[in-house]
Amino acid sequence: MTRQGKVATALAKKKPAPALSLPPLKKQPRPVSAESASTAVTGHYAALPAAPLWRRLAALVYDGLLLIALGFAYSGIILTVQVQFFGAREAQPLGYLGLAGLWLCLSLYYIWCWRRAGQTLGMKTWRLRLQQPDGSPPTWRQAWLRCLLAPLSLVSVVGYLWCLWSPSGDCLHDLGSGTRLVVLPKSR
Repeated sequence: MTRQGKVATALAKKKPAPALSLPPLKKQPRPVSAESASTAVTGHYAALPAAPLWRRLAALVYDGLLLIALGFAYSGIILTVQVQFFGAREAQPLGYLGLAGLWLCLSLYYIWCWRRAGQTLGMKTWRLRLQQPDGSPPTWRQAWLRCLLAPLSLVSVVGYLWCLWSPSGDCLHDLGSGTRLVVLPKSR
């Protein structure tokens, strides 16, 4: 008998492998109600530390680069409308209405990001999150109020420097809008 024949005979005589048996399942945990699950998550986010000034400014620089591009796109649309529909031969100054539209466009970016995930692209980079003090996402009213107050804080500088002396670490526009900017833990 050849070697291949011996191997085939040995395999044919071999007993089949025993069926794989799994250990009995452990007792499954009770399903958690949606209310208690949201409280647990909210409680986790409520305990996060306030964002330091340097992280806030770094996120603002990142977002500023994106906002410059958004501003160029807005200006291009306005220029196209002026030339195509109003017959302007050259660019007209935007005026107050155009500036209000630019502010609205930039504010909508922030509000959309804050309401959707609590973070803009710059905030994601620096692991920052905007939330209410209890950890829940900001309301529409809070987001709009923050968009009104944050530029004033930036221009006056005092609004941002306030976080250096505030016991909670919040800036004036955080306090005025009832929101907090917190640092998220590092993901593992």
